[in-house]
Amino acid sequence: MKVWVVGGAGYIGSHVCKALRLAGHEAVVFDNLSTGLRENLAPGTEFQFGDILDVSSLRAAAAAHRFDGVIHLAALKAAGESMTAPEKYSRHNITGSLNLLEAVVEAGIPRFVFSSSAAVYGLPDYVPIDERHPTRPENYYGHTKLVIEGFLEWYGRLKGLKHGVLRYFNAAGYDPEGEITGLEQNPANLLPIVMEAAMGWRPKVQVFGDDYETRDGTGLRDYVHVTDLAAAHVLALERLHGGGEDFIVNLGTGEGVTVLELIERARAITGRAIPSEVVARRPGDPAVVLASAGRAAELLGWKARYSDLDTLLETTWKAYQANERKVVGS
Repeated sequence: MKVWVVGGAGYIGSHVCKALRLAGHEAVVFDNLSTGLRENLAPGTEFQFGDILDVSSLRAAAAAHRFDGVIHLAALKAAGESMTAPEKYSRHNITGSLNLLEAVVEAGIPRFVFSSSAAVYGLPDYVPIDERHPTRPENYYGHTKLVIEGFLEWYGRLKGLKHGVLRYFNAAGYDPEGEITGLEQNPANLLPIVMEAAMGWRPKVQVFGDDYETRDGTGLRDYVHVTDLAAAHVLALERLHGGGEDFIVNLGTGEGVTVLELIERARAITGRAIPSEVVARRPGDPAVVLASAGRAAELLGWKARYSDLDTLLETTWKAYQANERKVVGS
């Protein structure tokens, strides 16, 4: 397949492009490079510079090839920021996605895979969370993802657009083969923050609360390796290409790691001190978030292969060390 990867130069997008290439498909990347990096794309990858808010460039890029499908990864994703700047998230995530949908339908692209989030669920009524769990986002970012899922359902009904929705839990890790080492800019997730503290790029890691009902009092989360996420995008497109029905699936492992467990294991793997400090809980943070990914296994044949804690930490540490060498070398 020839696949249009919108947001393909980003952290997850670059891993998706590699997975597509390894599976024998061709990726064409559309990205504004606001957070993505050209260096994360394999040599020879066709690149279209543009923004999903620029309707004319988006339509021209969609029509540039006869695409078999699109993977939509272009979005803002900082949950905290979404609560203080909702208009920014409305514009980029919601309006941008509507622009993309119109361009896709106009160009006759028949299949659409959407990068969604476990943030659509909000505070869990039960764990592990399956796809039948109520959707009550606790932050505006999660709301934007849920709104786009609704657009896709309607475009499926009204325009016949085949679509798959992938609800990620906590994406982490880096390419195990070390080909992709460009770092996320201004990360907001725990694992890269821990690595920045290990590198000495930030003074310490803040631990938000240590009085939860978990085995050590800190929040417990489900981490899924980005290479496993990337594989799921390929499987999703292949399912749609093979005539499969529209679907929504969770991507996670069903196994949890606490904040303190992650930091302690990171200290062992990096050999660095990684200072940490317990601070007050963040409003709306649940004690435990775990995924039920049985539906992804059933529909896509997907299984996490790289999502154990050591692999997550080791692959990320190697990427950070590669960047330390770049700084020294320059």
